[in-house]
Amino acid sequence: MDKFIRVVSLALFYLSAAANAQTDKIILINTNNVSMVLTIGANSRVYQPYLGKRFLNNEETALISAGKHEAYTTGGMEDLLQPAIRLIHSDHNPSLELRYVSHTTKSLDNNVSETTIQLQDPKYPVQVILHYQCFNKEDIIKTWTEIKNNEKGTVTLEDYASCMLHLEAKDYWLTQFHGDWASEMKMQESKLTSGVKEIDSKLGTRADMYQTPVFFLALNKPADETNGELIAGTLAWTGSFKFHFEIDERNALRIIPGINSYASAYALKNGETFTTPAFIFTYSVSGKGQASRNLHRWARNYGVLDGNKPRLTLLNNWEATHVNFDEKELVNLFDDAKKLGTDLFLLDDGWFGNKYPRNNDKAGLGDWQENKSKLPNGIAYLVKQAEAKGLKFGIWLEPEMVNPKSELYEQHPDWILKLPNRDENYQRNQLVLDLTHPKVADYVYHIVDDMLTKNLGLAYIKWDCNRNMTNAWSPYLKDKQSALYVDYTLSLYKILDRLRQKYQHLPIMLCAGGGGRTDYGALKYFTEFWPSDDTDPLERVYIQWGYSNFFPSLTIASHVTSWGKQSIKFKTDVAMMDKLGYDIKVSKMTGDELEFSKQAIKNYNRLSNIIWLGDLYRIISPYEENRMVAMYVNDEKSKAVLFNYNLNTRYKEVFNRVRLQGLDSHKLYRVEEINLMPGSKSSLAENGGTFSGDYLMTMGLNLTPGKLVPLSSMIIEINASN
Repeated sequence: MDKFIRVVSLALFYLSAAANAQTDKIILINTNNVSMVLTIGANSRVYQPYLGKRFLNNEETALISAGKHEAYTTGGMEDLLQPAIRLIHSDHNPSLELRYVSHTTKSLDNNVSETTIQLQDPKYPVQVILHYQCFNKEDIIKTWTEIKNNEKGTVTLEDYASCMLHLEAKDYWLTQFHGDWASEMKMQESKLTSGVKEIDSKLGTRADMYQTPVFFLALNKPADETNGELIAGTLAWTGSFKFHFEIDERNALRIIPGINSYASAYALKNGETFTTPAFIFTYSVSGKGQASRNLHRWARNYGVLDGNKPRLTLLNNWEATHVNFDEKELVNLFDDAKKLGTDLFLLDDGWFGNKYPRNNDKAGLGDWQENKSKLPNGIAYLVKQAEAKGLKFGIWLEPEMVNPKSELYEQHPDWILKLPNRDENYQRNQLVLDLTHPKVADYVYHIVDDMLTKNLGLAYIKWDCNRNMTNAWSPYLKDKQSALYVDYTLSLYKILDRLRQKYQHLPIMLCAGGGGRTDYGALKYFTEFWPSDDTDPLERVYIQWGYSNFFPSLTIASHVTSWGKQSIKFKTDVAMMDKLGYDIKVSKMTGDELEFSKQAIKNYNRLSNIIWLGDLYRIISPYEENRMVAMYVNDEKSKAVLFNYNLNTRYKEVFNRVRLQGLDSHKLYRVEEINLMPGSKSSLAENGGTFSGDYLMTMGLNLTPGKLVPLSSMIIEINASN
């Protein structure tokens, strides 16, 4: 009887699937654990009825009906909400209908596949191609759109999103990240209500200054690190962006990420194609932690330049000298870098300009020749002196910018973004060069190329961008000003493409007055980014926690500096959680501080592969307690590093034991505190002990034995026993 019931049930299943297939075609977008189901309805439009956990049986997706949510909704037709695309045809018709033409799915390698779906307006020769690239092991979907104009005249794009996602749940909880200069990446969570919520930037350059193009979206209830259903998304675009969240009258949510179309209507001539930036997202049923680990693995393998290769530990001169230095003083600082044990010395701002020397931030930008008074023998001499001491040498550049007090400004006023018939508007006493002008783009390329060809051995660049766009107008674009924000970013990418063709593996730090550029559109050209000019370690705990949700540790440059009044140990322990560096007066260190720092760098070099390439488990959030605890675990689960930071703790505050994560329950692990000041002993009761992974993840460690000390820290090395 049971066998008969199973046969009948199976037959009914296939009959239902067959009936469904008569009106709908299924397109599966799958990773190992995530599925997006698209269907083609009887009206030849493409719908997205499902996004979530992957089905165990792909055949059952045939039971899914077309649904009511178009995969890429158009404007000017019957849809009543915000569309993914809105355009005006050459005959001024402001509508678009997209019908399915064909689709293909191909394997790019044993881990990556790509599905492309071709759509066509039945009345106008406009094509839209939806791209979905699946990274199976990382559970990442990367999606973007091509818009092709085959009309005889020009089509104007009014809205042109990277994609559109649809979700259905009882409630939606959005986690966003916002801030300002020296106050980046503050985490904020809120429940979405009916209507519209938008996160956007209109800043052009330094576009992430107030809002970062990342988010978590949890379904039904707020998600934490280990529990909850959510997607994590980020836009690979270094310019103005927008995330549009809209809950309709039936409580369905549409998410529309992409370039901010504000003041950016984009004209497409006959035969031209516009390609949107990629939206990169993952889905998790195991909370934010798993989503982060998915993004980290994808970034190291596909999203960041040399994402699985070692990074350099540097000493920057900024805190020691600012812009006031000479050649002799810099060479003496090389000894400090060598004494610490760093790999590289970075010369920051202030080394250039002769007619208008860079002695402050009011002059010199644009005049990229060595200042003869400060550096009579040039950069090449410094490179050789550093190499003689066993160091690499790097340099700071801000190639997109110009001071009005510069030779470049005097010689090329038509190369600068500024409104005609208006007063110039300055930020940090500077203006933005017009990268949409081919001669300016070529000039910017040669700033970097000439620096590298004339100074063989130059090993590192810090690429800065210290202002956004205001009062911006391009003399080159003339009557096409609405293309400025988009074409500026596209031109920047072309410059970086050109540089990377010649200098494929040169380490370059992405900086924008702190964390004003933190996106995967730029990071494919850069090895790391500067998350904030605020290097006070207490503030950095929160900043680094925020960035760690979307970016792997080896991309987040974290330096030990003079900011803050905390101990050198606390500063170093915080910096070691990410890509360690130094920007401090070594000569002002005490003997114990120097000895500690030298040992800390040795520890970091020994453990860096775990920190850079391991899985991150954020265990206790500084937003929930007056401490932060996180750990990295290698793939084999044989080694781990745990970071514990006590913050501004209260009198008689109690911290409970901490259960570790990510270990192998059946392995035995030795636990040892490292990074101790000379002459001090560990206060960890379990220090030197051996425990099973099961015990460490069930009972945990007491990381605050005895008296609770504010602004104190602990790094624990965990090794599996042989």
